[in-house]
Amino acid sequence: MKTLRMYPTSINERYMQEVVDALRDGEVVIYPTDTLYALGCDALNNGAIEKICKIKSINPQKTNLSIICRDISQAAEYARIDNRAFKILREHLPGAFTFILPASTSLPKVFKGRKTVGVRIPDNAIAIAMVEQLGNPILTTSIEYDDASEATNPDSIAMRYDDVATILINGGDGDIVPSTVVDLTDSSAPEIIREGAGEFESL
Repeated sequence: MKTLRMYPTSINERYMQEVVDALRDGEVVIYPTDTLYALGCDALNNGAIEKICKIKSINPQKTNLSIICRDISQAAEYARIDNRAFKILREHLPGAFTFILPASTSLPKVFKGRKTVGVRIPDNAIAIAMVEQLGNPILTTSIEYDDASEATNPDSIAMRYDDVATILINGGDGDIVPSTVVDLTDSSAPEIIREGAGEFESL
């Protein structure tokens, strides 16, 4: 695994191009978000998604899959967002939330049969730059860890995932609190599925 040091306040364009090239090649990368570090791949590449599902022992038919989008407009290409849901997303994003929304038909075949998709727009310039330069969403899933020091330390994360990820973006210490997950499949009755870093207020 190659480690690239990058700062949210100063994106290294050469490094970012290297990351995006790896994503386009179907590779898995590890990157910082506004919560935990995460495993990511091109969300439109079925083979890459299957890699991540295998790494995390995820059954895509039974587990919510989440994507990182650059903004709500891009999210609307892959999820159905009604007016009330749009207002909720606009109020809370970018931020430490995963919103479960009805999936659109433009997602790849690994999503077929699934009626929902998780949408993340993290408040982290590195993650957003990855999506912007790739040109489409990134499938995302948080790293696994045994203790807080392992979750927050990029060197420890690199050791754990050395044989499964191609690149780790070291964006500094991570967090140990995951995103708050809100079910918006019925936007008139939002339901908090998991309490996390984001403080949700229903409109």
